[in-house]
Amino acid sequence: MAAKIKVQFLGAAGTVTGSKFYIEAHDMRLLVDCGLFQGLKELRQTNWEDLPIPVNQLDYVLLTHGHLDHTGYLPRLIQQGFKGGILGTAPTLSIAKIILMDTAKIQEEEAEEANREHYSKHDPALPLYTEMDAEKAIELFKSVNIEEWIEISEKVKFRLRPAGHILGACFLELDVDDKILLFSGDLGRNDDLLLPPPQKPQWADYLFLESTYGNKLHPAEDVEEILVRNIRAIIDDNSILLIASFAVERLQLLSYILWKLFKKNKIPHVPVYIDSPMGIDVTELFGRYPKSHAVAPEEFKAMKTHFELVSSYKRTWEIIDEQRPRIVIAGSGMLTGGRILTYLKQFIDIPTTRLVLSGYQAEGTRGRQLEEGVHEIRIRGKYYPVNAHIEKIESLSAHADQAELIDWCHNIKNVPEQVFLIHGERQVADAFRVKLESEFTWNIKVPSLNDSFEL
Repeated sequence: MAAKIKVQFLGAAGTVTGSKFYIEAHDMRLLVDCGLFQGLKELRQTNWEDLPIPVNQLDYVLLTHGHLDHTGYLPRLIQQGFKGGILGTAPTLSIAKIILMDTAKIQEEEAEEANREHYSKHDPALPLYTEMDAEKAIELFKSVNIEEWIEISEKVKFRLRPAGHILGACFLELDVDDKILLFSGDLGRNDDLLLPPPQKPQWADYLFLESTYGNKLHPAEDVEEILVRNIRAIIDDNSILLIASFAVERLQLLSYILWKLFKKNKIPHVPVYIDSPMGIDVTELFGRYPKSHAVAPEEFKAMKTHFELVSSYKRTWEIIDEQRPRIVIAGSGMLTGGRILTYLKQFIDIPTTRLVLSGYQAEGTRGRQLEEGVHEIRIRGKYYPVNAHIEKIESLSAHADQAELIDWCHNIKNVPEQVFLIHGERQVADAFRVKLESEFTWNIKVPSLNDSFEL
């Protein structure tokens, strides 16, 4: 007799971040992904709340990929008594390790600074989790082979299949009593410069589909022209180009594009600083996992040696003090933390400064505020006037757009019993629902946070 399957949406429901999907089936209790909420304050505050499930009875966490909004809650799971296994591809676990340790370090440093400068209303300010918590989560990591069915109980198995998006990212097929629960994870682009296109599934009894760009087509913009134009402007003005970048995939892609521009003599030799310790660590993974991306090893090595990789904070301040045109790629991509904030505090009020936002900006982030044209931004308790030239590159997104998502779905041969749209802002997901219903005869829901369903 087939077991009833319970699914509860603990994140990425009505919002983009915080991916966490709880599943009970037979004697198994699972989480698919375990991410942090980012963006809106009311969402971020829920990161401090314990999950409404028996965390100490969880058997496994299955990870689709290593991004913070899919892995960043793992140390909080440890705090709540989780002792099960954390399974993912080797590149995913390597990325997750870097992200968790970096996030824990930032949490501890920001709490320390808030207590020293007295700008937090909490006394004392505490980190969400510590490096020790992150290390305990990492101890539970176990890599699995891509495209191989892994039995985790007599009647439950899963496999991971390439999804593009970032190094090691996959969609997940969970087989319970021969019913396939298909979690898209985050699907990548069909024409990504760094990664192969996503594989396509053939079957889904229940489909959990991302909808981040479910209402949009990525623009056909000329990224090289945008970068060339901004670089020429900082040369004329003897100023700085700041590129806010996600450390995983986006930083490597931007580096690759800039390197190609140098090679083709489209831009002069302007110093380029990669000021993202986490981004540098992730770049090393591209060398460790050459079969997981599309760039030839010798080309990647040449690109990496072309730029200065900045690790020390002392060097950051030396770059700030330089009196020459320069390009800085720094995290975080949504301006929620990282070295980019140090640069913004020094340069955001200067009209000749150029700031390029290189990807999606979630609700409630500084990046979204700048994208929407605010006149000032708050950084660590202080307000800074915004006079810099702000520009956004939209076409570098590592997420499939509406057309690419629909194309991916067209390969599914059956009619799913239920489709859930996840990982999208509510209005976007609802617009995508309408579009999908015009393409397919599917039963589609847009779940809300903490909704539960019996399948």
